[in-house]
Amino acid sequence: MSQSKIKIKIFGYVQGVFFRYTTRKFARNLGLKGYVKNMPDGTVYIEAEGPKDKLMELLEFSKRGPKHAQVEKVEHEFKPSTNEFKGFDYDF
Repeated sequence: MSQSKIKIKIFGYVQGVFFRYTTRKFARNLGLKGYVKNMPDGTVYIEAEGPKDKLMELLEFSKRGPKHAQVEKVEHEFKPSTNEFKGFDYDF
């Protein structure tokens, strides 16, 4: 299956609720590569590569997030894969 990349920005009450931790765990279980990062503006940013169907699962997860998150809006875009990531982790 062809590889793709997705960039996701999640708005709402998404920091301090284990969003990065659960995203990393979810993405690793899907076999995706990339990272998740808290942004200074209070959003969470995800960049991931892998099969498009798995990226769609990650996108659906990001629309709800972990138990205590309150996701208000999600923006995303697909890009061609660059195969730049070795695993899935946090970016600080």
